[in-house]
Amino acid sequence: MAESRGSSLSALAGALKAAALRALGVAACLVLGVAAAVAAPQSGGKEATGAKEAASASADPALEARMMNLAGELRCLVCQNQTIADSHADLASDLRQEIREMIASGQTDVQIRKYMTDRYGDFVLYKPPFKPTTALLWLGPPLLLVAALAALFVTLRRRQRASPDAFDPDTPDDGIDLGPAG
Repeated sequence: MAESRGSSLSALAGALKAAALRALGVAACLVLGVAAAVAAPQSGGKEATGAKEAASASADPALEARMMNLAGELRCLVCQNQTIADSHADLASDLRQEIREMIASGQTDVQIRKYMTDRYGDFVLYKPPFKPTTALLWLGPPLLLVAALAALFVTLRRRQRASPDAFDPDTPDDGIDLGPAG
């Protein structure tokens, strides 16, 4: 009886874990769907602005190439998953123009990056430096991976040590006839 109760609890725990994982997957899909729906209107209708900028900035190809190189290293503060060079947001357009003006005034790439980080913080850098305030950003993903692998290892070891009866489905063994199958 106690053995049966233990396997029932084990099966219930497994079912709860599976349900929790399914719920987590559904929640992740919903979050991504909402994020995509919110981001979609931001990019609509801005293509003409990007074309206008390309035409006005082509006066000095070297300046434009340097600006695009710098803008490729900076995160768009509106889109957050695009560089300033790739974004069609108005703020990104303004920042590209500001970078052009700073380059034209003779500032170096280091001075421009320093100005942007002083103004917007390390978040504006697509590759932020490793320092105490960004340590979690750099160490978080590897630590999460190690934790997930450790949890997988522990789960597999527990399953390996469990008796084969723990994996059998709970079916009535008392000979009750549930009627025709069809």
